[in-house]
Parts: sequence; C-alpha cells; structure tokens
Amino acid sequence: MERWTAKARSVGGVPWQMLGGYLVLIAVIAGILLLAGAGPGPAPQAMAAEPDGAVRERAASLYLQNCASCHGPQGEGAPAGPPLIGVGEASADFYLRTGRMPLGAPGQRPERQEPYFSEEDIAALVAYVGAFDGGPGIPQVFAGGDLHRGWELYTANCAACHAATGAGNAVGGGFAAVGLQDATPVEIAEAMIIGPGVMPRFGFEQDDQDAIIAYVEFLRESPSPGGTPLGGFGPVGEGFVAVVVGLTLMVLVARWVGRRSHEGEPLAGGVPEDRE
Repeated sequence: MERWTAKARSVGGVPWQMLGGYLVLIAVIAGILLLAGAGPGPAPQAMAAEPDGAVRERAASLYLQNCASCHGPQGEGAPAGPPLIGVGEASADFYLRTGRMPLGAPGQRPERQEPYFSEEDIAALVAYVGAFDGGPGIPQVFAGGDLHRGWELYTANCAACHAATGAGNAVGGGFAAVGLQDATPVEIAEAMIIGPGVMPRFGFEQDDQDAIIAYVEFLRESPSPGGTPLGGFGPVGEGFVAVVVGLTLMVLVARWVGRRSHEGEPLAGGVPEDRE
C-alpha cells in the first residue's frame, strides 16, 4: 500500500510538484518564442483605419470632380446648386442611385436614368455627404406591410400626383410626378422622407411607410381585368385612344357604307356620263 501511494505521487520517479513546475516553465518558454517570432505587427485599429481612410479619400476625390462645382467644396452650396449640409444619406443615396445626379449641365431637370457611379462609389459618396452635419439616414424597409392600410394612405396622399395606378401624372407648373414602376422599396421610403422635386415630405410611422410600399408593389403585379391597361395612365389616356381609334373607325365605316349604298344609282340628271 505504501509502495502504491509513492508511485501515485510520482511519475517516472519525478514528484508531481516538480512535474507541474516543469510544465509551467515549458509553457512560458513557448509563449516567449511565439511572441518573438511574430514580430512587431500593426495594431488592429491602424489596420481597420487604413481602408476607411482610403474610402474617404476616394469619396472626396469623386465629390470634388463631380459635385463640388455645383454644391460647393464643403457642401455649402453654390449659384448652380443647393447646399448639401444636413440633407443626410437618404437624399444622397436617392439622387445618386436613381441617376438623377450628377447633372449633365447646371439647370437641367433631374430625371431618373441609369446610375452614373458604381455601387462602391455610391456608398462612398453617400457616407461623405452624410457627414455634412447629419441629416436623415437611409431608411429601413420591412416586408409584409398592411395592404389595406397602404391603399388608404396611398389614396389619401399619393394618388393625386402619382395616379391611382402609380403610373405618374402631371402636377402643374411644368412638373410631373414620375411613375413608380421602377422604384425600389428603399427609394420609395427615401422619397417619402426627403420629398424630391415638388413632392412634399411625409413623416409616416414605420408601419405606415411599409404599408404604402407594400401597396405600391401590389400595383405593379395586380392584373388588369378590363383588358389592356394602356400604361395605367387612367381616363385621359383611355379617352385619347377612344377618340382617335374609335372616331377614325367610325369615319371609315361611314365612308364604306356610303360608297356601297350609291353603287348602281344614276347620276344627277338621270343620264350616265358615258351616254352623253
């Protein structure tokens, strides 16, 4: 029994206490060797800051080349363009992503077209402009909005300008509310916040905003039980087609019927021309 106890307290004749000390000493030496081999590497903060600095430098260069001549070097505005201080990321993202900016020449009316910048450049410019004294950020959009609530809000606030079908309409003064067929959910939410052009700004709650977006998306996919929608432009377009096509057909039919009804009838005076 005493021999077994002595063996349990040692390994190969080395007491447990000494063996534990050896293990600790080996671990310390291994740690020192690993640190010495790694060498002085860059700090994590410096590595993370380098890409951010490169992106900001790229954004500053893009801004000076494409935006500063109209909006000022620091977004303070210029005779050719409004200030960008306080417009926020939502405004910058909307105008850049829909191709409304940059303009080809000062004084042009912004119109939707293909984006001029790549996704990376848009993100860099949005962050750069958003740093001009804050402003609203890019809004969040959640799927599954209430369609009935969206219909109520759209009818009360949007249909007068964008038409009941979302196809757009003239709003007077040479301005027109654009169609919503190509607008993404985020772009619709951004437009509600910033009010581009003559559109007013709306302060909808998140649920109401999502409901309107859900209804606009429903308008794009809803069927047209009455036949061809004619672009969804409403009674004006339908009336134009009815007058032009319908009236033209009526005139052609009237002329055809009149010509058929006079075939074989004698000419005026009762004597055909070939018998005179």
